[in-house]
Amino acid sequence: MKPTIHPEYHPVVFQDATTGTAFLTRSTARSDRTIAWSDGNTYPLIVADVTSESHPFWTGTARTLDVAGRVEKFERKYGRRRP
Repeated sequence: MKPTIHPEYHPVVFQDATTGTAFLTRSTARSDRTIAWSDGNTYPLIVADVTSESHPFWTGTARTLDVAGRVEKFERKYGRRRP
């Protein structure tokens, strides 16, 4: 990698705003906020609105859409076309 064209890649802590769950990873993101981590080091803190801890798809609370109802509604509105 060319040293002058790539952003700095460093350890960062991401925290879920809803659940408070935090995880340490590497990123190019920057923040003025910091957090003391369990290893004794201080890392930049990025607060995210949604992570895998609070997203409905990953938590199992996602609702399935009524696909059959949508198809029937479309067919009533536009009629069923045969090829």
